[in-house]
Formats: sequence, structure tokens, C-alpha cells
Amino acid sequence: MKEALGSGRQIGDATSSKLEVRFAPAWLSFLPMVWGDHWVIDLDPAYQLVAVSEPKREYLWILSRSMKVDSAAYDALLGRLTRKGFDLQRLERTLQQE
Repeated sequence: MKEALGSGRQIGDATSSKLEVRFAPAWLSFLPMVWGDHWVIDLDPAYQLVAVSEPKREYLWILSRSMKVDSAAYDALLGRLTRKGFDLQRLERTLQQE
């Protein structure tokens, strides 16, 4: 099993969808370079899938609340991301074990 433990903080006002996340140890949190932008750019209506990117749009993650993803919701999210100009050819879907 691979696991990444991170810590996040919201930037901006209380309604902001912008986060900064670090995966470095807490004692390094004073260093600005350990924090990376993780901005919520799309959230499906059922709050089951979220797309996260960053200002330069070099990275794109799709995160799910559950290990089994509804294919219609996933396809709808991909459609919205395509309309937003994201290159979906670089996405790698992770197979989940139940």
C-alpha cells in the first residue's frame, strides 16, 4: 500500500476553494517551498468527486470519497474538465482494491 500524509490550510476567505498542502514534516512548515497549491476546480453535484489543480495547470487530480466511482459522474466530470481546457490524456486512473 502506498500512502501520503499531508496537511492543508485554506487560503483566502471562508468561501475560498484554494488550499495549500504540504507533505513535509510539520517542523518544516515554516518553509514556503514545502507548501503546494491545491485548488478545487470542480466538485460534482453529489459531493463525491472533486478535481484539484494549481495555477499553472501542470497537475490535475481527481479525488473520490469512495473507492468505487460512479462511471456516469466520472464521465460528466471529465466533460467539464475538457470544457475548461484540461488535457485529460495525462490522467492516470488508479485502480482501487476493495
